[in-house]
Amino acid sequence: MLTDIFKTDWIEVLDVIIRSLLSLITLFLVTKMLGKKQVSQLSLFDYVIGISIGNFAAEMTINTESQYMNGIASVVMFGLVAYIVSVATMKSIILRRYFMGVPTILIQKGKILEKNMRKVKFDMNDLLEELRNAGYFNIAEVEYAIMEANGKVSVLPKVAYKPVTTKDMKLKIAQDSLIANVVIDGKIMKQNLKNMHKDEQWLNKQLKNKGYHDYQNLILVTLDENGKIEIYEKNFDLKAHDIME
Repeated sequence: MLTDIFKTDWIEVLDVIIRSLLSLITLFLVTKMLGKKQVSQLSLFDYVIGISIGNFAAEMTINTESQYMNGIASVVMFGLVAYIVSVATMKSIILRRYFMGVPTILIQKGKILEKNMRKVKFDMNDLLEELRNAGYFNIAEVEYAIMEANGKVSVLPKVAYKPVTTKDMKLKIAQDSLIANVVIDGKIMKQNLKNMHKDEQWLNKQLKNKGYHDYQNLILVTLDENGKIEIYEKNFDLKAHDIME
């Protein structure tokens, strides 16, 4: 065994070390370009891109018969495609829905939607596991459960089981409902409006009453079942406080 160490081709080992450093640097730069979302909120498309880039980086490191630039070009090319798709989905809601997906309601007003569960390839064990991970061991406590586009399940509990212990305080509080996004990035979500039994004429009137005459400067408008709307303007020049440094 010891004699094998002395027979090692140290030139090839040095080549692998150099390739490893180049691979690491390339991966870091590409990930930096894609942003934190690539790491923390993987969509199906991001997941495929991430696996592919990882394979290219590994092949670039180990396969000493290939050129350096082959691996670098592959990683950069996939990273560039992911970046272009990311920019395109920021500008187009249709592309965003296609590449990133949309949330799917699994439990609505305490009732399990089997059709939607099949749609996302979820069985009851999967659903119960996700609810337990969210802190709900009794499905009877759940009013809404929604699978987000990144595969995580968000839970809205019934009012009596909220962490604020309104049941213990014997307060009469109306049950919260889902909030519909009726304007996103300056565009009206017509189907969402229709689902809330409203139309564009009603929305225009509500916005005008609040001093808004068009949608171009609105990044988000939400509507609840009681007809209450919340408006969020685009703030390109607004800077966040540097509290995380």
